[in-house]
Amino acid sequence: MSRADRFYLFTTVFLAIVAVAGGIVFAVLQSRNLPVEIVLCQEDPLPQQGQLYIGGAVANPGIYPLRTDDNLQTLLLDAGVESDADLGNVKLHIPREGETDRSQRIDINRADPWLLESLPGIGEVRAQAIVGHRLEHGPFRTIEDLLRVSGIGPSTLERIADYITVAD
Repeated sequence: MSRADRFYLFTTVFLAIVAVAGGIVFAVLQSRNLPVEIVLCQEDPLPQQGQLYIGGAVANPGIYPLRTDDNLQTLLLDAGVESDADLGNVKLHIPREGETDRSQRIDINRADPWLLESLPGIGEVRAQAIVGHRLEHGPFRTIEDLLRVSGIGPSTLERIADYITVAD
């Protein structure tokens, strides 16, 4: 075999190896650009209705209506997360039907009108009436004393009873 034949043989083998390696690299790069099929869960999402209490390191603690299109970020923006809040430790408690959470309640003897407005069925007028009654007649002794406030009846008291307290 002459020197020229060896050169052509070496060149042919080298080019064949380069072509195979290039084909493999091209195939790998092309496979990375293939679209990925995402299959969504076929189950219907849970209905999100009701109310959500947000407290802790927020500017506006209180009860917020929970709507279907709400997400955690929207709710936290509404509540006004404070700068020193630990967002790595957010707690969410979902009670069982009939269970009441007695850990955080609004003290009706100390709450400002804006906080009282967050209670179910208590708007601006009723919140001002509660504060006015408290200023005129002194602090409430029991939550049932709210029945003496104009515009608050037994059904309203029943709706807010699990969310309020009277501090000593």
